[in-house]
Amino acid sequence: MSTDQSKRFQGKIAVVTGAARGLGKRIAEAFINEGGSVAMLGRNVAALEAAAAELGAMAVVFPTDISDPLAVRQTFDAIHRRFGGVDFLVNNAAIGHLQTIEEADDQLLQQEVGANLLGPIYCIRAAIPLMKARGGGGVVNVTSESVNRPYPFLTVYAATKSAMETLSAGLRTELRGQGIRITVLRSGRMSESGFNRDWPEERRTRYHEIVKAEGYHASSGEPISPQITARAVMDVLALPREANIDLLDLRSSG
Repeated sequence: MSTDQSKRFQGKIAVVTGAARGLGKRIAEAFINEGGSVAMLGRNVAALEAAAAELGAMAVVFPTDISDPLAVRQTFDAIHRRFGGVDFLVNNAAIGHLQTIEEADDQLLQQEVGANLLGPIYCIRAAIPLMKARGGGGVVNVTSESVNRPYPFLTVYAATKSAMETLSAGLRTELRGQGIRITVLRSGRMSESGFNRDWPEERRTRYHEIVKAEGYHASSGEPISPQITARAVMDVLALPREANIDLLDLRSSG
């Protein structure tokens, strides 16, 4: 990579949600490597701080529950004060509670819809005026291949990701001519993820039995490295302003 390419985001500010681990952390890392600064959002303060310590001074931690609209407003105000604006927003944070609709817990449902759909809406709402003030920007909404084939016990997760794709289409109409681009990154399985770390063991076992028996992983292919996906996101964000990728459907070739 040439020197110019390696600093494509010099002086630019990106907000990345779910930035403590997995794809979010790798996107923050890739953006910093190309000269930008990153506001890292997440709920787990210790995990965020550990990730930021690895990434260096251009990574700044903003602990935030994005499902709380007041918390999001306060965080974007703080980002504005710290950096003077926002150029890019990557809505990566997501929760997937392993449960059927019949047995779904009220609180877990609210957490899932709050983090996966309302949270990105709150973040986009707060980011738009900051992007406009800087002459434009870009939003990447991370969804999942499960929009086409919901995995067992993850129907609500898939539904929120489908809603994100519809939201993105509507935003393109709302923001047309205002210099803010909207891209959907529809991701396949990844080799680094904390997505399933809190799943109950008994339900996890049943989930894996169904996934194996019905060929979900076979049709998805092998997990892909999030570093590869992060590089693709950088290329999308670096496109000339007159071009946009509406949907990047990225998964393993194996």
